[in-house]
Amino acid sequence: MSFFAILFALLLEQARPLARSNPIHAGLRAWALSVNRNFDAGTPAHAWVAWCLGVLVPPLAVLLVHWALLRWVGWPLALAWNVAVLYITLGFRQFSHHFTGIRDALEEGDAAGARARLAQWKQVDASELPRSEIVRHVIEYSVIAAHRHVFGVLAWYSVLAALGLGPAGAVLYRLAEFVSRYWGPRTATAHPASAALQRIAAEAWTAIDWLPARLTALCFAVVGSFEEAIEGWRFHAQRFPSDNDGVVLAATAGAINVRLGGGALRSRRGEGELVAHGFEAGAELGDSDSTPGREPQVAHLRSVVGLVWRSVVVWMLLLALLTLARLLG
Repeated sequence: MSFFAILFALLLEQARPLARSNPIHAGLRAWALSVNRNFDAGTPAHAWVAWCLGVLVPPLAVLLVHWALLRWVGWPLALAWNVAVLYITLGFRQFSHHFTGIRDALEEGDAAGARARLAQWKQVDASELPRSEIVRHVIEYSVIAAHRHVFGVLAWYSVLAALGLGPAGAVLYRLAEFVSRYWGPRTATAHPASAALQRIAAEAWTAIDWLPARLTALCFAVVGSFEEAIEGWRFHAQRFPSDNDGVVLAATAGAINVRLGGGALRSRRGEGELVAHGFEAGAELGDSDSTPGREPQVAHLRSVVGLVWRSVVVWMLLLALLTLARLLG
């Protein structure tokens, strides 16, 4: 079921992407705010209660619906439920329009337009950014977005679905990432999270993303330049502030031989406004040391697209083989 659910969800998302403003994402933001307001009393114990309620209750509800459909209705509706959940949590189109717009502007020689699109996407000041730095930031943001919107969701969904837990893993992964930002230290909301909740949300997200980040890096190594990607993973991942993001970015740099890392762009306004725009707001990568590799060029953007899509094909082939083995077994 996992293979077909992912396949149908990806096809549906390509044909009709989820609108940026939608009631489901608005409901999740309201849920996170309500949990924070009612259960975050500032102590570590209360913070853990708030995190568990905010992140674990929705996947449990999704799982119960999955089990009910399997038991009392049948697998076709259970499959449809999996597709619906993956459609909400998985997909390129939640961020790819930004990438495509910037790439097209750069290929047309419109550096000012590319800066404007990058500034609009990340709400940063990109007015003085050189062309190569525009490309670098677009690669970094896009690769991390692809990891969090596609490969991380695939990893958690596939593992928990194999254990009979349906689409709960996809919801768990996306919610853990979302609350780590929504309850983060730079988020301006009506009811800011306590320091304890901020710390626990960040630590829990780091733990949940540990394995998916390394699976993404391994996929990039397999479909890219393997030795250079593994070398970047081993020796240059620590150059980035986040351990998990560093693994993905260092492997990307080696896989396509591009220099990544450097000064981070600074937000023009509160990150809370970014989160308010939707479930899909991207990561703040922070300052880092540069990895070895060629200076970022527009051609590298197409290399990134190829790297990501080849990795998706590898995932789908692996799931197809596992599905076939289960059917024959």
